[in-house]
Amino acid sequence: MTNSKLRVLLTRRWPQAVEDAMAQDFELRVNQDNRPMTEAELAEGLAWADVLCPTVTDSVSAELLGAPNVRARLLANFGVGFNHIDMAAAKTAGVLVTNTPGVLTDATAEIAMTLLLNSARRAGEGERLVRSGRWQGWHPTHMLSTQVTGKTLGIVGMGRIGLAFARQAHYGFGMRVLYCARTPRSDAALQGLPAQYRSLSELLAASDFVSLHCPASPETHHLINAQSLALMKPTAHLINTARGDVINEADLVDALQQGVIAGAGLDVYEAEPALAPGLLDLSNVVLLPHMGSGTTQTRVAMGECAMANIRAFAAGEPLLNQVV
Repeated sequence: MTNSKLRVLLTRRWPQAVEDAMAQDFELRVNQDNRPMTEAELAEGLAWADVLCPTVTDSVSAELLGAPNVRARLLANFGVGFNHIDMAAAKTAGVLVTNTPGVLTDATAEIAMTLLLNSARRAGEGERLVRSGRWQGWHPTHMLSTQVTGKTLGIVGMGRIGLAFARQAHYGFGMRVLYCARTPRSDAALQGLPAQYRSLSELLAASDFVSLHCPASPETHHLINAQSLALMKPTAHLINTARGDVINEADLVDALQQGVIAGAGLDVYEAEPALAPGLLDLSNVVLLPHMGSGTTQTRVAMGECAMANIRAFAAGEPLLNQVV
């Protein structure tokens, strides 16, 4: 198989520079409508392409991968998370899967910090007030909020992004860092960060801010629910840049309405772009449109990472970021 004949399908538009480079090396098809592809369109794509490049908006199911006319041998995922791909079915079908780790770490950590600061300091509320024309000027008790510096941050999932965010919080804002993970991290893995391991329940009870950075899995589905939210301080804020279904959104809405916790900042949602009923009505939640990795530099790097995996596949070489 040569690069010039390799069929590659992009399910969404990628940065133009990456698309141009791929068009030089491969027979490239791009979803010009730049909307989530239907199941029928994904099935057609899997039958045409040698390499399908899905994103988080594409559900690559066992039914799709098990079809008799599937030609694709590689899913070069544009992103780190791959819970939208049925990995067991891919393995059974002999379809390889790669992702794009590392390149989006700092950008996603920045969005977590953006959400934390916005939620704590009520920045979204403040901007809406100014834009509404109802702001009547400064006074000593107006829009009092929560100071971030020196507070305790709990990290759920201490992978690359969790560690990057913890470092920003500790070295930038003097925050004490607690974390929970499947296993405690070594001093070398923590890169000198004075973070302390805690169980999830201990972390929730002790933290002023809780930030989610765990992968989506059956074990983490609705990890944050009514019971776990009740363990948090009533002054605490919850941040999610991981995957939407780590939180039971209906339970979060109830907790925010009833003052179980003080606020939340979300970049991902259970059924995005749909939101849980009541979420939009709350003033104590910051809502972003899944833009964690959304810098030009990062999205280009993600495309280049995926392209490197495709080139290795075309050359019959080991894949750089194989996950199955």
